[in-house]
Amino acid sequence: MQVGLFFGSFNPIHNGHIQIASYFLQATEITEIWFVVSPQNPFKTNNTDLLDENTRLHLIELAIKNNTSFKTCKIEFNLPRPSYTVDTLKILRENFPDYTFIPIIGGDNLHAFHHWKNYEEILSMHDIYVYKREGFKSNSLLKNNNKIKEFDVPLLNISSTQIRNHIKSKEPIDTLVPQAVEQYIKVHNLYR
Repeated sequence: MQVGLFFGSFNPIHNGHIQIASYFLQATEITEIWFVVSPQNPFKTNNTDLLDENTRLHLIELAIKNNTSFKTCKIEFNLPRPSYTVDTLKILRENFPDYTFIPIIGGDNLHAFHHWKNYEEILSMHDIYVYKREGFKSNSLLKNNNKIKEFDVPLLNISSTQIRNHIKSKEPIDTLVPQAVEQYIKVHNLYR
């Protein structure tokens, strides 16, 4: 089985995330997408708006409940923090030796990929699928690496930061997140 690993803080998950995951499911050989919730991203250590990982995981479960090809993955919850992709991938390979894991990253992450812990090890073991973002720049150090595959994914202009700001200023988020996520955020007074 080929599994796309969509890593992120998902703070919160939004319709843009769902669209990206759906694209890779339809346009590639990937058979499942696992949303890997990062409790603490090593590049985002000062995020004061970050919900606890279990709440973010639950929001993803609400968002994907009707798609059997989407799964949640909390493997990083039990790893040292901050979590590093190279360590997560190693554990996933050990736990699921018959699966092929393909990390899915945004173009902004590709630009800084050579700063990731042991990025060479990741590239030696995995293909990396990259969705281009606005202002996308390829990584000149990795330009001719055949393990990196870039995709022109139709993107919605949505960010988790934008959603949190909408909530704080009491603007609607109904077009930005799945309905079940909007309801949960509202009922539990999140991001206020």
